[in-house]
Amino acid sequence: MAEKHTWNKVNQWAEELGKLREIVHKTELVETNKWGGEVYTVNNKNVLGLGGFKNYFTIWFFNGVFLKDTSGVLVNANEGVTKGLRQWRFFSKDDIDEKRILEYIHEAIENEKAGLSIKPEKKAVMKCAFFENELNSNSELKKALEKLTPFKQKEFWEYMATAKQEKTKIIRLEKIKPLIMENRGLNDKYR
Repeated sequence: MAEKHTWNKVNQWAEELGKLREIVHKTELVETNKWGGEVYTVNNKNVLGLGGFKNYFTIWFFNGVFLKDTSGVLVNANEGVTKGLRQWRFFSKDDIDEKRILEYIHEAIENEKAGLSIKPEKKAVMKCAFFENELNSNSELKKALEKLTPFKQKEFWEYMATAKQEKTKIIRLEKIKPLIMENRGLNDKYR
């Protein structure tokens, strides 16, 4: 049998997380292991996870922003960064209210089945005047770049745009020219 991994940073919430696990197992959610901890899914989509921290243990709902939160228990763990994920924090075993927890879980399952989720925002492609000038003066390089996938093109643009000094831009340009001409991406050797 595979070793079970519980996301429990301080190993002090074993009994409490066990109780939450029992509640989750009363639903149709399927337990998986992702990122070193328990994640529960429906139709292979993440619905919730369980974890323990220094001062509390929690259920986090991956798309918790769509829950009605009638009890006012959900918090955004990383305000300004986390868009959809919400946590329900518990500070003792006495905080566990099975009926209420099941209501939230069932609503989260229905939201997932309905396709409610926040899609990541696409970043605009970074531009670099130095690279742009080189492409305009070297039509062969420009055509080769245009043959690459949009993802690979974006990698090259970002690589050039993040260089601050002129000498760095020149060094980077000399590095990427052969890659572009060979129809290779900047990071292909790592894939």
